[in-house]
Formats: sequence, C-alpha cells, structure tokens
Amino acid sequence: MKKQLCRLFFLLVLFWVGVGLAAEKFTLTDAEGKSHSLAGYRGKWVIVNFWATWCPPCLEEIPDLVAIKEARKDVEVIGIAMEFQDARQVMQFADGMFVNYPIVLGDRKVSESIGQVDGLPTTFIYDPQGKLAERHVGKITRKQIERLIGARKGG
Repeated sequence: MKKQLCRLFFLLVLFWVGVGLAAEKFTLTDAEGKSHSLAGYRGKWVIVNFWATWCPPCLEEIPDLVAIKEARKDVEVIGIAMEFQDARQVMQFADGMFVNYPIVLGDRKVSESIGQVDGLPTTFIYDPQGKLAERHVGKITRKQIERLIGARKGG
C-alpha cells in the first residue's frame, strides 16, 4: 500500500512538472500568422491574457494592458481571444479597443498549452527568465502587474 502511494505521488509530481514545463515552452500563432514563443521573449516580462468580447471584466482590463505595453519596453502582452463565433469580428473588436499587442484566436488546445483557464479573464505572467510568476483569474489591473514586477525586481 505504501509503495503504491509513493508511486502515485511520484507520477503526480512528474505530471505537475511536465505541465509546468510545457507551459513555459509555449509557442502561439497570432491572427496575422506571426509566431510568438516564450523563449523568443527571454529577458522580458510576458503577460498572456485570456479574454472574450462578451466578458465585461475582460473589456475593462484591456486599456490597462494596452497602457502597460505602450509604457514598458520590458513587457510583452499576448491576448488570447476565447469563445468567439467570428474571427474577423474579434479582430475588428480589438482594433476598436486600440489593442497594440498580438491577438491569438484561442481554443481548448491553445489554453491547454499555457495552463488551466478556470474562467475569463485569466492572466499568466512570466518573469524575464520565462518562469511563471503569477496566474490570475479575474480582472487584473496595471497597478497589480506593476506591483508584481516591482516586487520581483526587488522594489
């Protein structure tokens, strides 16, 4: 019995580590066909934001994501649109919101390549070494992101 529990624990640890490694090595293709990999942004903070056009908290956080992308050269933002009917409508919507970062047209496969998305919005923030620094479910603000980056930089 003890041996079986140890095996189960070992398998769970391997699974957990494997899921973490997979997320830290993602490659995404945006709606314009450009590839974005976490490794390609080494040295920068990477914010991966899952959102939908019908989601009020998602729409409220877009201006903060646009502002942080515009203000900080050490931050990259990737938006992943989920649960949509028409890709063209999503891109027109993003243009109307003055989104200045790439938009990926997401699905279950895309979300599984990043990590668990329990609801929208969900944001994954990776440090400049490509390690997951935070997973945030719900609306996130520029102030929260700046606070996290400042705390990780030591001030």
